Amino acid sequence: MSARRPEIAGALCGVTAAMTFGASAPVSKLLLPAIPPLLLAGLLYLGAGLALSAFMLVRPERHRAREARISRRDVGILLGITVTGGIAGPVLMLVGLERVSGLAGSLLLNLEAPFTILLAVLVFGEHLGRRATLAAIAIVSGGVLLSWQPGEMAAQLGGVAAIAGGCLAWGIDNNLTQRLSLKDPVAVVRWKTLGAGACTASIALAVGVDVPDLRVAGGAMALGVVAYGLSILLDMYALRLLGAAREAAFFATAPFMGAVLALPLLGDRVGLGEAGAAVLMASGVWLLLRDRHGHLHTHAPMEHDHMHVHDEHHQHQHDGPFSEPHAHVHRHEALTHDHPHVSDLHHRHRHGRSDG
Repeated sequence: MSARRPEIAGALCGVTAAMTFGASAPVSKLLLPAIPPLLLAGLLYLGAGLALSAFMLVRPERHRAREARISRRDVGILLGITVTGGIAGPVLMLVGLERVSGLAGSLLLNLEAPFTILLAVLVFGEHLGRRATLAAIAIVSGGVLLSWQPGEMAAQLGGVAAIAGGCLAWGIDNNLTQRLSLKDPVAVVRWKTLGAGACTASIALAVGVDVPDLRVAGGAMALGVVAYGLSILLDMYALRLLGAAREAAFFATAPFMGAVLALPLLGDRVGLGEAGAAVLMASGVWLLLRDRHGHLHTHAPMEHDHMHVHDEHHQHQHDGPFSEPHAHVHRHEALTHDHPHVSDLHHRHRHGRSDG
């Protein structure tokens, strides 16, 4: 695989994840009259988790063997992404949306991408060059423009804080998930969605939410298979290939994907705001795809477990025959070289001003 192809594959995964998740917004809007928001979130996650559980039962063993298994050391991070991304984020968002206007809520939900990028760069050691930063700003600006609607900007401080807290929780979730992105994505997303769905649905039932018609509930779970299961799975591959900062920029196109589907489904019309958002987001995606970051850098010694082939980064001995790709615990010795790369888990190093 060439140095550029993983970045293109990551971009395709990120945009497709945004497309499948963004498409859930107008469809969920049709379900909301029959299912309260908190229970709907639980059913969407449960549908995703049950589908992934079924997939793992029929998944060929040779495919499963290629990926690194979840270990005991991963349980803490897995619990963290379930609590932050699957429970805290949705609950805080719903609490906040009840206390702010629709306009304020739409604009505030765009905070997820900046929070993810800031945490990735300032806390988790990722790097964004000038072009990638400009691309991220363009995409997030497109999301803000798309969310802007004529009307009163009414908001209460508590509601603003709740939505901002939800976006921060999702930003933490994205960065923690990136730490697990080298493990089997199907297994990670399965446990995350099952845990989040069970907890959120239990909370909804505990506060007295009415149980909807089984056909409507089944429709919500079916939507969750694509909008949450497939979307989160593709997003995890994007996190693996690109790092959390670039993934957040691509995933920020989700509101536009939802707006496109809303045209035939809800009878919405294209206005100047939607057209401007499309230009900004398309420009940002184009800049990210054109971004090329490479310089002389050093890999510190590292030992971990993930799917790999024996390329320049993976030179080690095996006892007996083996096939590629494969996964096992292996050690990276110190290596200094120069090649195009992004801030994935193999490339966390210091950058000077000349490195872009």
